[in-house]
Amino acid sequence: MKALFVKYKGVIKFILTFLVVYAVLTFAYKFYLQFSSGNTYYPDYITHTLAKQTEVILNDLGYAAKVEAHANEPSMKLILNGTYLARIIEGCNSVSVIILFISFVIAFSGTFKTTVFFIVFGSVLIYIVNLVRIVVLSVGLYKYPQHEHVLHTVIFPAIIYGMLFLLWIFWVNRFSKLKNNE
Repeated sequence: MKALFVKYKGVIKFILTFLVVYAVLTFAYKFYLQFSSGNTYYPDYITHTLAKQTEVILNDLGYAAKVEAHANEPSMKLILNGTYLARIIEGCNSVSVIILFISFVIAFSGTFKTTVFFIVFGSVLIYIVNLVRIVVLSVGLYKYPQHEHVLHTVIFPAIIYGMLFLLWIFWVNRFSKLKNNE
């Protein structure tokens, strides 16, 4: 048993580090959500900000976009050209994807400075790509409502998780201690 532990020490360390960081960040985020009052920024600050940014971009693209608090659930209603198009919920704000990203990067950490820089850069990139994803999804749902299922559950999740995977591959191959030890 000890020989197996020694042999797979790196794998075990990665898994444990990943799980601990993921659990801590997830708990912190759940704590944030639990104590978000939603009085000023409904349903929570991050989701509200994402919805408002979506509204601004859609308006800049020439659509009459409006987001407003949903009366019956913790979400923001997206109205495009007078049509209630979609809900922007907490799960749309990319925080869970960013938590997954950070957990992986820390589990395969590099130097402190590089790790922190890549976490900040990657998190901002994920947020921006997610914002663009929601804008494009909104236009797609408006123009092609018959393709809602494919757009929302296949294509656009593939974009955000595909980018996450590419960031991980880039990190492991360029900056992680694993690469530095080879």
